[in-house]
Amino acid sequence: MKTTSHAFLSFYFVTLATVCAVFLISSLHAATTHVPARSALTLEIPSGDSAVQQAVMVPINQMFDGMSKRDAAAIKKPVLAGGSMVLMRDGKPTQMTFEDFATRVGKPGTAQIQERIHDPLVRIDHDLAVVWAPFEFLADGKVDHCGTDLFNLVRIDGNWIIASVADTGRKDCGNK
Repeated sequence: MKTTSHAFLSFYFVTLATVCAVFLISSLHAATTHVPARSALTLEIPSGDSAVQQAVMVPINQMFDGMSKRDAAAIKKPVLAGGSMVLMRDGKPTQMTFEDFATRVGKPGTAQIQERIHDPLVRIDHDLAVVWAPFEFLADGKVDHCGTDLFNLVRIDGNWIIASVADTGRKDCGNK
């Protein structure tokens, strides 16, 4: 009788351990498998030339053009009044309004400046858009710093404008 009880308990514990192992492996697989979440409200714009992506990028390009011309009025044109920027440098945030940024960058200077982004990731939900893109900031044609730009945009009366900007800036950009 004891042998039968031990055999039954052993079988029971082995079965229980197997069921638990299968459950844990399935849970681990589900937790580590990336399945992109999609909703009808969220649209990732591919890197191709779509009209929506181009429309979202217009105010960003206008701001960059104003920066390269050191034109404060042109920098402020595509932004939401009262909007702000957070520039991360060496792990510390520098906050400023668009007005302050335009005044700072719009001052006459001897260096020719240019900011350029590449491979933008654009997300849109009705009248709200986000653009995340690596950037390089050039002074006299040489990379001064690089990082990632994050633009939050809103669409007002059919036109996209920049509501806020955040970026990282670092000097370890390689020899470019």
